[in-house]
Amino acid sequence: MPDALVTIDKALQVNPEELAWRPDALRVRGELRLKLGQTGAAETDFRDANALALKIGAKAWALRAAMSLVRILRGRGNFAEARDLLEPLYSSFSEGFDTADLKDAKALLDELAE
Repeated sequence: MPDALVTIDKALQVNPEELAWRPDALRVRGELRLKLGQTGAAETDFRDANALALKIGAKAWALRAAMSLVRILRGRGNFAEARDLLEPLYSSFSEGFDTADLKDAKALLDELAE
């Protein structure tokens, strides 16, 4: 796992001006950091990935990053913050509700509503 983290860090340094893939690379790094117990760094990656994805109009990347962050927030009991992050993003989609990402987002929102 540490080797994967080194690889993704290198990938993020190669061409920082190329933004198209960067949000998902940040999310993947966050997932790796989370598995290594680096929750604070993972949360930062998820927040950065979400913000960048929204900035460049990549809603699918934003949704994935938001769901990763929501899982951390939910684990801390920050249900309102998690819902406030995910709900407007989910609601901004007008199609694709049969995709895995949107199904997962809906399931997370349903959990947060309980």
